[in-house]
Amino acid sequence: MAITSVRKVKITDLELKDRLVAINRVTKVTKGGRTFSFSAIVIVGNENGIVGYGLGKANEVTTAISKGVEDAKKNLIKVPIYKGTIPHEQTARFGGADVFIKPASGGTGVKAGGAMRAVLESVGVKNVLAKSKGSSNPHNLVKATIKALLELRDVQTIASQRGISVEKVFNG
Repeated sequence: MAITSVRKVKITDLELKDRLVAINRVTKVTKGGRTFSFSAIVIVGNENGIVGYGLGKANEVTTAISKGVEDAKKNLIKVPIYKGTIPHEQTARFGGADVFIKPASGGTGVKAGGAMRAVLESVGVKNVLAKSKGSSNPHNLVKATIKALLELRDVQTIASQRGISVEKVFNG
């Protein structure tokens, strides 16, 4: 279940901020004892419509985080933001995680929990209502939220797909 994107973004002088969503410690038992390694899921975004996620694995936490940031920079997507919120309601599912995001009026803030909050804040959404159903696994929640953001369409995209003007989209 890989997320494919048609709205890839190239890194050219972007001010990307990274957020650590989760760190997982993995133990491997060998004949010499236990060996610990770490996996980190990281979100990067410019808080202006561009966001990406990455997974880094290493024997040390800091190395895992830096690998995650590098991976996230390779998976950037562009998200339409309209007046500080998203253009319309959207649901998405990845694995056992089911997410629902809904636009909100000004002053509402980001009403989302955990991994979803990190993604929505990194993309630059200021007012949104979000609900996660099903699994609370941060990996699947992040992927489901990114999938929901990928499926968002702005008014210009809808008008061009229907072959009508922007005014007709609103007036029917």
